[in-house]
Amino acid sequence: MTNESIDAEAAVRQICAAYADRQGPLLPILHAIQKSAGHVSDAAIEVIADELNLSRAEVFGVVTFYHDFHRKPHATHVLKVCRAEACQAVGGREVWSAASTVEARGDVGVEAVYCLGNCACAPSVQLDGRTLGRMDAARVTALLVSGGTGVPT
Repeated sequence: MTNESIDAEAAVRQICAAYADRQGPLLPILHAIQKSAGHVSDAAIEVIADELNLSRAEVFGVVTFYHDFHRKPHATHVLKVCRAEACQAVGGREVWSAASTVEARGDVGVEAVYCLGNCACAPSVQLDGRTLGRMDAARVTALLVSGGTGVPT
């Protein structure tokens, strides 16, 4: 074990101890670990299972059920691309295709979602919580190439 892994394990155990007196502590522990480490690693899942007297499968099941938990370090920026029918009908497939294939996207993660509630301005994407409408392949490519720092006009 490296010093880094020992420190990470100690941090997870400390977070578990902070929530030990709560009823149903698993979700608050997972949120705290993700906030601290940026993701919930396999090693953290093992420690949580040990601390809460759960199986690793039970903890893993919760982590993988909720889409807000990440098992690997997450990108700094997140681009959510709407894949619902309204967006698909007016060019959403091309937007998704461009977002999925651009290699120079810096630190931007791309995720599919199924409605951003911006159907009147479809196709839509959401970059770090900011919804952008009337997107096309060129605009989404510009977003990704800029590493999520520039919102095209």
